[in-house]
Amino acid sequence: MLALDAVTDACSVAVHDGDRVFCRFAVMPRQHAARMLPLIDEVLEEAGLVAADLGAVAWGHGPGAFTGVRIAAGVVQGIAWSRELPVVGVSTLAALAQGAYRRHGVRTVWSALDARMGEVYWGGYVLEEGADVMVAAVPDCVGDPAQVPVSRALADAAGIGTGWQAYRQALTERVGSPALVDGEALPDARDMLPLARHALRAGQWTTARDAAPVYLRDRVTG
Repeated sequence: MLALDAVTDACSVAVHDGDRVFCRFAVMPRQHAARMLPLIDEVLEEAGLVAADLGAVAWGHGPGAFTGVRIAAGVVQGIAWSRELPVVGVSTLAALAQGAYRRHGVRTVWSALDARMGEVYWGGYVLEEGADVMVAAVPDCVGDPAQVPVSRALADAAGIGTGWQAYRQALTERVGSPALVDGEALPDARDMLPLARHALRAGQWTTARDAAPVYLRDRVTG
């Protein structure tokens, strides 16, 4: 399975060959269109694979920067369409939560990405025991940091993502002080792999033709 993400300043690609994960992650604002395909080629070469070996493609379908989401959608459709591969869209907020579990071992997460215009992309996630994947407890949304939805089930959740760097005071007043805050975290394709494999086993996939971005709002933010 190949996974890719381009919805923030970071561009990332990862492939799972059945045993190992090979990945690339780099912060490269406004270079995604030029660098995405070369990164895919690098990862496939390192894994000893070619595109014809892929069994599925996963991608960060948003929320995030409109331009980045569209770039990712175009690349995914280009790879998956002719090969009729299943496509799995992964929430970038879920990927943030999964990354926090991988790096810090946290089991509950408030994911927040700076959505600009005084808003955050926001979602609450908890670890699904036995599956080792983060699942939504508070659905992804966009809104004023001072008015984001909350849940008692996530009272001790970590705060992960650039939204916490941009709006930490407002979010803390809303949900309390997290024991852990990582305001520099960005979605990483490697963390989309376990989420996508879990979704694929559950039959939650689409064709390349039906792969659609999730913007959460209509106003363009880059």
